[in-house]
Amino acid sequence: MDTVTDRDAAPENLPLLRGLSEARRAGLLANAVVHGVAAGTILFEQGDVPNFQLVVLSGSAQLFGRSAEGREVLIEAVRAPDLIIPAAVVTGAPYLMQARVPEPSRLLLIHAAAFRAAVETDPVLAHSVIGSLAQQFRRMVRQVKNLKLRSSTQRVGCYILALSQRQGTPDRIVLPYEKNLIASELGITRESFSRALSSLEKSGIKVQGQTIAILDRMRLAAECKPDPLIDGTGDDDLVP
Repeated sequence: MDTVTDRDAAPENLPLLRGLSEARRAGLLANAVVHGVAAGTILFEQGDVPNFQLVVLSGSAQLFGRSAEGREVLIEAVRAPDLIIPAAVVTGAPYLMQARVPEPSRLLLIHAAAFRAAVETDPVLAHSVIGSLAQQFRRMVRQVKNLKLRSSTQRVGCYILALSQRQGTPDRIVLPYEKNLIASELGITRESFSRALSSLEKSGIKVQGQTIAILDRMRLAAECKPDPLIDGTGDDDLVP
């Protein structure tokens, strides 16, 4: 771990800290470190009580839920510059998910007690945390709607369309991680994911390993019916 300085991590550019007074920001950073982690690192287990508020500076973290029988599903991916499960940190409650890092990443770790104390006394920081919680809540609502209102094939097709928009490549996507993880995030099995891809090849896609070519975007959209209230990037949730 490295001690945080403004020059090393530029934390004042994080949405979380941008509006704080110099004194408040300095106080939080005095109780923080920047930590670089390798792919595959487990940040915490479900059931652990938070010691830090983690903020993704670069890279991402995946949040997994696990049953008592050991079945594991991917719930969500958290990307820079978002906070990782601030609800658990603010309440001091155990994490409901495990966090793993799928790629080399850098995190800002703020001591949980110092973070809670600052949220309680600084309305600007409290507003930032409420904004983060609101965005995460809306992402979860989108996910629930996606799972409950669509067939598995529609979920996969809309995932392809949304990912192509996020990657800025309207005619293709590169799957960001293993197909079994994407399947679990979409609430289906690996086999169902493969069947959905095969079915969608009739609707304008071609699968080549981790790359999927979108040959007929309009036909794919007509088949899967993307909805901005489900598939939106979340930018519309931001308060100016």
